[in-house]
Amino acid sequence: MLKRDQFLLGSFCSNCSNGMSITKVPERWVNSWENNLSLGTMLDEAGIDFMLPVARWVGTPGEEIDFHGSVLETITWATGLLALTKNIHVISTVHTAINHPVVLAKQMATMSQIGKGRVGLNIVAGWHRPEYEALGLVLPEDHETRYGYAQEWFHVVKKLWQEEDYFDWEGRYFNLKRVKSDPHPIADIPIINAAGSKEGREFATENADFLFTPAMDLARSKEEIADLKNQASGKGRSVDVLTFSHVICRPTEEEALEYRDYVVKTNADWLAVENVINMQFANAQSFPHDLLNLMRDRFALGHGGFPLVGTPEQVADGITSLAEAGFKGTTLSFIDYNAEFPYFRDHVLPILEERGLRSNRELSNSNVM
Repeated sequence: MLKRDQFLLGSFCSNCSNGMSITKVPERWVNSWENNLSLGTMLDEAGIDFMLPVARWVGTPGEEIDFHGSVLETITWATGLLALTKNIHVISTVHTAINHPVVLAKQMATMSQIGKGRVGLNIVAGWHRPEYEALGLVLPEDHETRYGYAQEWFHVVKKLWQEEDYFDWEGRYFNLKRVKSDPHPIADIPIINAAGSKEGREFATENADFLFTPAMDLARSKEEIADLKNQASGKGRSVDVLTFSHVICRPTEEEALEYRDYVVKTNADWLAVENVINMQFANAQSFPHDLLNLMRDRFALGHGGFPLVGTPEQVADGITSLAEAGFKGTTLSFIDYNAEFPYFRDHVLPILEERGLRSNRELSNSNVM
């Protein structure tokens, strides 16, 4: 399982054009396979815990950019990285409405062998209406249907990972005859889910090892995390909570703030920002709606992620504040991951190690996420 005795760090969205930043700056992230492999190698060598992709099938248009218009598909992306890294866990993000559970179960089992157990599964029950329309699907209006389907989908996946013999399945959404997944995963696969609705959080606390949620107000996050852990505990389960952050780390605070303003105030694609926010309002509850309109700058910078902007000490302070709020870990995004991660590695990670949030011990290839 991806539950280490330290604060977890991972990358987020490197498989997507622009990463997490809705900006027009010319140095914005290019999501080529070469760039992803270079990043994966650096993260692996630095002891970063995991890489998490976004599954997207259509982009969000803006004035100049098509935000997430180019995306490396997450199963093949993760499989390639697992084959070419040694220690880092690589998560695959899948939509329940798009990925058939029998196919997915075998894909994940294969990836588990390739990565020696370093695979994880991020389950998306569906919310992005343009993707449903692009694929000729209908997005259910009610969350009960979305998560009812996701729950049966995951029951099928788990049974495929556990059963040795062929079996039939007759349910509300799936009618399967003589199915089996051989091989099985070689180790337990950690499950991640991001959910904001009541139904979504029932699903997450019932099934996930990690619940993924934004950190907009840390006092509010502290209460939210306690509630989620209590909800899971009432079901005889334990969950950890992850969030996502965007990093601009420079030698001085002035340099970091100047670069933030350059990315956001000077070069944000505000039409794309508005389109992304409107889509969140209309179809998802992952972000607290009473705060979403206050988040335009954060969306431009890092899709609403917690801003880690400043000197290495200030960035480390921000990560420390997330840990003190109760988060188990955070993902990291950058304008250009490959250009900026080395400075974070060399100057922020040592501070986190000194504070006891991170260990400098080498990751093993065992199933330790």
